[in-house]
Amino acid sequence: MGEMSFSLDLSRLQQEAPGQVAEDETVRELVIIGAGPAGLTAGLYAGRAQLRPLILVGQSLGGQAATTSEMENYPGFPEGIGGMALAQQMADHAKRFGAEILYEEVTRVDLSRDPFVVETYGPTYRARSLIICTGASPRKLGVPGEDKFVGRGVSFCATCDGFFYRDKRIVVVGGGDSAVDESLYLTRFAREVTIVHRRDKLRASPILEGRARSNDKIRFVWNSVVEEILGESSVSGVRLRNVQTDGLSTLEADGVFVYVGLVPNTWLFKGQLDLTPEGYIVTDKRQRTSVPGVYAAGDVQDPWFRQTVIAAGAGAAAAIEAERYLSEKAYEEQHHTE
Repeated sequence: MGEMSFSLDLSRLQQEAPGQVAEDETVRELVIIGAGPAGLTAGLYAGRAQLRPLILVGQSLGGQAATTSEMENYPGFPEGIGGMALAQQMADHAKRFGAEILYEEVTRVDLSRDPFVVETYGPTYRARSLIICTGASPRKLGVPGEDKFVGRGVSFCATCDGFFYRDKRIVVVGGGDSAVDESLYLTRFAREVTIVHRRDKLRASPILEGRARSNDKIRFVWNSVVEEILGESSVSGVRLRNVQTDGLSTLEADGVFVYVGLVPNTWLFKGQLDLTPEGYIVTDKRQRTSVPGVYAAGDVQDPWFRQTVIAAGAGAAAAIEAERYLSEKAYEEQHHTE
């Protein structure tokens, strides 16, 4: 992606005169948008710093981590733990130290004002500092039939929908850790799981690959991509194209699970924060964005690692930086008025 430049744009903040905040808008020291591992850990650290952070969950608690059937690499859980169970423990931990968690979805933000404006379908909040942990969403294949069959044979979450495919034939598209891990989970229900991958070898970790290869229910179709998802009222199969020969073939299936990467959830911040060409929020090593007082953590700014433990660490760092920013700002305001 090349060398990433970083600068703080101080001109984008407009200090509002006292009394300009509407009566129905609540001013908070810190608002955290998103409740995945990054947001929940930020809430924990901010709560311990007595900032009384507000965490706005959005659509689901736990983010992408919550869709993982079992985590075996999160420190402190040698026997593994389900993604949703880990998210719930993180939420309980944050609430214990004073974080407030609300199931509100943010619809608009204005980072040109001080305090920042955070609008939801319900209340509007004002935030003296902001941590963005909106994560990323599954990337779609963009092929005919995909949108048509979402919820009727096309899925992006095995733990959400696997139960509905008992004794069915499933195609999993992808070759990374998520694709293989979810394929293994799907074998609990499916009669057969076929992993379709555009290369001739997996990108998944050796441990996961070994488990998949030794599972009698899993088979592989190499060097192939899905050209179309077939069916009338529900999925009946996929049309495949071999990337080496350009030959077409049809594979019968009752369901298609897609794991071909993620797209950062940054549409709220376009034109307000510096983004990479791929749409990720640009941060420095201290999780600072291009607007002072605004921080970002987790998959929304990390296109490289996409690991729960790294997202949690970034959330902690963002909260520490937010507390420092607020303390320095309070000191400056106090001495400015004296």
